[in-house]
Amino acid sequence: MDLTNCMKVTEFILFGIPQTGRINIPLFAAVCLLYFLCIAGNGLIIVLVQMNSHLQKPMYFFLSNLSVLEIGYTTAIIPKMLVNLLSVNTTICFYCCMVQSYFYFLFGVTEFFILTLMSFDRYLAICQPLRYNTIMTPMVCLKCSLASSFGGFFTIIFPFAMVARLNFCNSNIIDHFFCDIGPMLKIAGGDTHLIETLFFLIAVSVVLTSLFLTMVSYTFIISTIIRIPSTSGQQRAFSTCASHLIMVGILYGPVFFIYLKPNTMTSSFSINKSIFLLNALVCPMLSPFIYMIRNNEVKEALWKSLWKKQTF
Repeated sequence: MDLTNCMKVTEFILFGIPQTGRINIPLFAAVCLLYFLCIAGNGLIIVLVQMNSHLQKPMYFFLSNLSVLEIGYTTAIIPKMLVNLLSVNTTICFYCCMVQSYFYFLFGVTEFFILTLMSFDRYLAICQPLRYNTIMTPMVCLKCSLASSFGGFFTIIFPFAMVARLNFCNSNIIDHFFCDIGPMLKIAGGDTHLIETLFFLIAVSVVLTSLFLTMVSYTFIISTIIRIPSTSGQQRAFSTCASHLIMVGILYGPVFFIYLKPNTMTSSFSINKSIFLLNALVCPMLSPFIYMIRNNEVKEALWKSLWKKQTF
């Protein structure tokens, strides 16, 4: 295609949901409720960790990091989706689209790094308990958190710089709720094979590497728990890992389906939309409640905070 006379696109049209009031209004109410629960639940985790001294531990430090990422992850896309559900005009400016997509993937990639750090933290706590406090110092935890953030930033900044330089001459209609990379590359002009391959390799390397390291950590953890002589000791050790394992299963499943398929960037997105909602909204909403239900320390901190407020 001759791109010399191609005019630069200044805005995109998000066409992920048909503009019919009978669908949009109930969907708006459901998405709004889930988004509120996500913000409230993850915000509560952050507040509890900051306000309770006995939660000032590496595990809860990384958990609060995870909650911050999940708030950012959903906030990058859901508010615009809610506006579009109630509006006839579903346009988004070119640079707004780039920023939205970038932060969505930035928070997502960083989240996988944090999940891996949480599995390593559990490995040290259970398999190396005598060395745990000397290794996982507050400074080490802070450095690990910053390294995860910088790792997410540098992992995707260069591919997104390449996307921002593309010419969109075929169409400006994105068949999705937000500016996902796949639908954007589908309407881009010129050869996008290199960018598609680069994003696919990044997705494979980040997701599979983090999953592999998590599974290795839990292989050692399970082998150590099995050798604990008392049943109560085994249950207590496993209870500290159960919430994290549940979240690993919930978060990795949709990502495998959406982003780790051959030709994932230019394939059909009709099925991906519903799974995207599960990954971008339901999973972050469930995360804090899973930790509050499964973790006794978090539950105790919550009840103490409520009791202090009631007494006051």
